[in-house]
Amino acid sequence: MLPFALHGYRATVRSSTGATPFSLVYGMEAVLPLEVEIPSLRVIMEAKLSEAEWCQGRYDQLNLVEEKRLDALARGRLYQTRMKTAFDKKVRPREFKEGKLVLKRRISQQPDPRGKWTPNYEGPYVVKKAFFACLDSYTHGWCRASKPCECRYGQEILCLDI
Repeated sequence: MLPFALHGYRATVRSSTGATPFSLVYGMEAVLPLEVEIPSLRVIMEAKLSEAEWCQGRYDQLNLVEEKRLDALARGRLYQTRMKTAFDKKVRPREFKEGKLVLKRRISQQPDPRGKWTPNYEGPYVVKKAFFACLDSYTHGWCRASKPCECRYGQEILCLDI
């Protein structure tokens, strides 16, 4: 059963790349098992070709594989950009200022006797200081700033008055 599922997965066009994984690897579309029993137009046309014509056609397909892969890479980047834009529409930016009240998420490793009724947050706490920290690629250390860095690894850190 697994080989059939894998064949179906590899022969399905991906929306992110616009191509099938099989075609990106082998340079041509997979022949479905049904096309062998009931010949399709593609199978009939290939059967009528002489060996030299078939080899030339296959050679031409293989020459275009790299172009297909580059096209799939570009489509993948566009797909990621669309997904990021859709995700960013739902994200609300938060600003933490000194003196504001915040809740701290509880992350407990020990089981609690209250079970699912255990509170998920602790607090409220008062923010003493808020700053941004990110991993600096030049010094391989953490930098601290009063506003977000341009890198995507930045994270806002709060000092809480407990």
